[in-house]
Amino acid sequence: MENRSGSKAIGTDEQIISGANGWLMLVLLIAALLVGIFLVATPGMPVKIIAGGVLLAIALFFCKGLFTLEPNQAAVMIFFGNYVGTINASGFFWVNPFYSRTKVSLRINNWNTPVLKVNDERGSPIEIAAVIAWRIHDTARAVFDVESAMNYLQIQSESAVRQVASSHAYDDAEGGQRKSLRTDLDAIAAVLRESIQQHVDVAGIVIEEAKIAHLAYAPEIANAMLRRQQAEAVVMARQKLVDGAVGMVEVALKRLEDQQIVSLTSDQRAVLVTNMMTVLLSESGAQPVIQMAQTNQ
Repeated sequence: MENRSGSKAIGTDEQIISGANGWLMLVLLIAALLVGIFLVATPGMPVKIIAGGVLLAIALFFCKGLFTLEPNQAAVMIFFGNYVGTINASGFFWVNPFYSRTKVSLRINNWNTPVLKVNDERGSPIEIAAVIAWRIHDTARAVFDVESAMNYLQIQSESAVRQVASSHAYDDAEGGQRKSLRTDLDAIAAVLRESIQQHVDVAGIVIEEAKIAHLAYAPEIANAMLRRQQAEAVVMARQKLVDGAVGMVEVALKRLEDQQIVSLTSDQRAVLVTNMMTVLLSESGAQPVIQMAQTNQ
């Protein structure tokens, strides 16, 4: 059987079987019970009473093979220790009464991993947790190849979360092309889902979705990293202000020259640029410095 990643997984192969119509068997068994009761209750030869008792016993034993399945539920059939097959259709069925049945839910489940403390790619301690949507795809693997599919998923998902967190940085401080845990949520979710899927293929589990539910720096470095993020935000804001101010000064000088409003020397241009940059970039009110023309003595 091939898993979702396309590789050949080793384990028990699921075999889908179908059960007999439960309603038809119920009618036949009720008829057999009525006949058996009639033979036992009416007077006659001992052979007739014994036959009625045997018929009653057989009919009651065959009633054990009746069972129902709800939508998105399956039943794994085992015959004296041997795997017979899986019925995954909903309805009322009858199977060999010697079969032992293990019901397995095929519905989608959610699992929240505990908050894990991991070192990211740069060695910074972080706290991370994920929410995982999963369901059982192969009932044979879920029942026979692992002790408990749920416990197996919990342990393996924690291992996958640690692996993904340690191979990515919390934040791409340099603004490069590497994917980071904080900024590239969709890409990290895809990597996390694929990593968990590889860990749980043996249990017949399909990971429908995996997303980071909690992400933060560890308490011992949280304050320092917060100050770093604030400093980076201030630098980026200042850079935007400088770019805008330079553009405004450039436009102002060009319009003054194009419309011949005033003729400026290089020194006057320098003073004008200084005053405009001071006014545009100052956080408080700024007073421009006006250079007065000097008279000749």
